[in-house]
Amino acid sequence: MDVELDHCRIEVTHEESVEATILSPQRELPGVLFVHGWGGSQEHDLSRAREAAALGCVCLTFDLRGHRARAASRDTVTRPQNLQDLCAAYDWLVQQPHVDRDAIALVGISYGGYLAALLSQSRPVRWLALRTPAIYLDKDWDAPKRQLNADPELAGYRRRPLAADQNRALQACARFTGDVLLVEAEHDEIIPRQVIDNYAGAFSSARSMTRRLIRGASHAFDDKAEQKDYTDVLVSWMTEMIVGSRGAIAERKVRDYKQEGRIDAVR
Repeated sequence: MDVELDHCRIEVTHEESVEATILSPQRELPGVLFVHGWGGSQEHDLSRAREAAALGCVCLTFDLRGHRARAASRDTVTRPQNLQDLCAAYDWLVQQPHVDRDAIALVGISYGGYLAALLSQSRPVRWLALRTPAIYLDKDWDAPKRQLNADPELAGYRRRPLAADQNRALQACARFTGDVLLVEAEHDEIIPRQVIDNYAGAFSSARSMTRRLIRGASHAFDDKAEQKDYTDVLVSWMTEMIVGSRGAIAERKVRDYKQEGRIDAVR
């Protein structure tokens, strides 16, 4: 994401002109990729995608295999296959015209947050927003995803403090150097607070991390008020990250321009 700064001359009359400087955003726009949770669909993300698009972002939602039109594979689809889906969606997005491949945000919910964390290790991601991200044991990596919740070890595993090197997703988080938003549901019956604590602890190299608790929310965010609270948190954070970064770039361009002696003073 960049800002172009050019010196120009504006004709006032045939004999007179004024000097001017124009700052404009480059044509490429930030890209935002939304990843729904297990049992969800891209429809859950459309309202937030519209909000992000209003900020000047190119947004993409999609359905993971095992959902909607591909629901027939629900019992057999695996984590590697869904991660492959996400990689394909990411690669498609960054190849679109006007998408800045250096300004990509991932927004993941639950299982989608888990996949988003994993993707950040293999694809450039600048902003990572995770709502109630799930976590799973690394074992049985190629087993059908639906079988993972039946693992008697899973509930206890999610209540254990984990270091970053003890889980594949947390390892990816430890290597992430962008900005993070971590959203927790106050009454989450599926993802214990310890999981959120583990994710938060893993982001040791992040440029920034913002953690928010949505009061009264369950894991599914069924209540419309809770959905609105989450949307407000997400959009506020994205505004700060994306619009703020543009402002910082513009400020740097003006400072550099002044140092080159091309502008005497800028107030």
